[in-house]
Amino acid sequence: MIIDLLLLMFSAVLIENFIFSRFLGICPFLGVSSKPNTALGMGCAVIFVMSISSAVTYLIYTYLLVPFELEYFKTIAFIFIIAAIVQFIEMFLRKFVPSLYNALGIYLPLITTNCAVLGAALLNIQKGHNFIYSVTFGFSSAVGFTLAIVIFAGVRVRVALADPPRCFKGIPITLVTAGLLALAFSGFAGMSF
Repeated sequence: MIIDLLLLMFSAVLIENFIFSRFLGICPFLGVSSKPNTALGMGCAVIFVMSISSAVTYLIYTYLLVPFELEYFKTIAFIFIIAAIVQFIEMFLRKFVPSLYNALGIYLPLITTNCAVLGAALLNIQKGHNFIYSVTFGFSSAVGFTLAIVIFAGVRVRVALADPPRCFKGIPITLVTAGLLALAFSGFAGMSF
C-alpha cells in the first residue's frame, strides 16, 4: 500500500504533471509566475485547496451523490465545494497574510475556476480512487503544480535579464519558455507504474 501511494505521488508530480502534461491550470501558471515568492505562495494555496477539496469532494460524491443517484451533479457540486474552500483561504490570507493576499491579487479568487483543482477532483472519481488515494493524488498533483510554477518563475526571472529579439519580447518568450519546460517534463512520460 505504501509503495502504491509513493508511486501515485511520483506519477502525479512528474509524469502526469497538471501543467506540463495535462495542460490544466495554465492561467495562474502564466499570470502569477513572474516572481518566485508569489509563485510559491500561489502554489501553497493550491496545495491546500486541492488537498482539502479532494477529500471533501470524495466524501460528498461517495456518501451523498452516489446513494441518492445524483452522480450527474458532481461537477456542479465540486465547483461549489472548491469555491467555498477558496473563499475561506481568501479571508484567511486577507486577515493574516496581507502581503501574500495583495501579491496574488486577482489570481487568488481564480483558484475557484482553476481547472487543475476541479480536474483533480474529477480524476479521483474517474480513476475510482478511495479516500486515501484521493487525498494523496490531490496533494501530489498540487505539489506538481507548485513545482512547475516555481521552476517557471525562476526561469522567467532569468529570461527577463536576457535580450531576446524584438519579436520574442514579452508573452512570446514566456510561451516558448513554457513549451521548453513542458518538453523537458515530457521525458517522464515514458515512465509508467
